Amino acid sequence: MKYYRLRKNREFQQVFEKKQSEVAYNLVMYVKKNELSYNRIGISVSKKIGNSVTRNRIKRLIKECYLAGEEKTLKGYDIVVIARGRARTDSFENIKKSYFYLLRKHKLFKKRHIHE
Repeated sequence: MKYYRLRKNREFQQVFEKKQSEVAYNLVMYVKKNELSYNRIGISVSKKIGNSVTRNRIKRLIKECYLAGEEKTLKGYDIVVIARGRARTDSFENIKKSYFYLLRKHKLFKKRHIHE
């Protein structure tokens, strides 16, 4: 499935400047409206979290969460997800719960999916 990514530092900075962030147990999510008909996602995992194997695993899990919730998510937003230290040892289920919790906090769920 195709998805759009934020890649450039400038793109990440524009989302951070909006200062619309919510925090969960193991993730932080920043959101900014992007005037496009689709969402773009940026994932950031610090070297403090662990080695490249660990960081890439966390990125894959977050990407899976994004793809799992894509149909239920409002379109037209840039979303930046930052992994916190606790994500290092968390299961996919815990990361997914945090991801969907953050989407709800940002009010990005389509109305009919709000209670799922």
